[in-house]
Amino acid sequence: MISDDKAIFTIGIAAKMLNIHPRTLRIYEKENLIRPMRQGKWRYFTMDDIKWVECLRGMIHEGGISIAAIKKLLQYTPCWNIADCPFEKRKQCTAFMASGLVPRKIDLAEPVRKKKADGAA
Repeated sequence: MISDDKAIFTIGIAAKMLNIHPRTLRIYEKENLIRPMRQGKWRYFTMDDIKWVECLRGMIHEGGISIAAIKKLLQYTPCWNIADCPFEKRKQCTAFMASGLVPRKIDLAEPVRKKKADGAA
């Protein structure tokens, strides 16, 4: 399986995956909202880039937030606070999982009780 951070999609393929025009991706890049890998004149997008653009599109079209407002808000708070992502969606988000705000493993075992000095639990 290919990792989500491997740049393998050209702008045309990425645009088709997102059902948008390649120009939209160029606009987001010009606005510094995405940073695809560049090799010569070619842009290569990762699966993480695709997920981020989906999130951006949601903020813009469903949330009614302008590109300028998104850029300003991102200076002060992480994207999941702006987009109001449910936790299930956040668990699939590379940025959220890499933030260190979520434990990698949640231990559901019962807490261990400390023994008292006399040996009683």
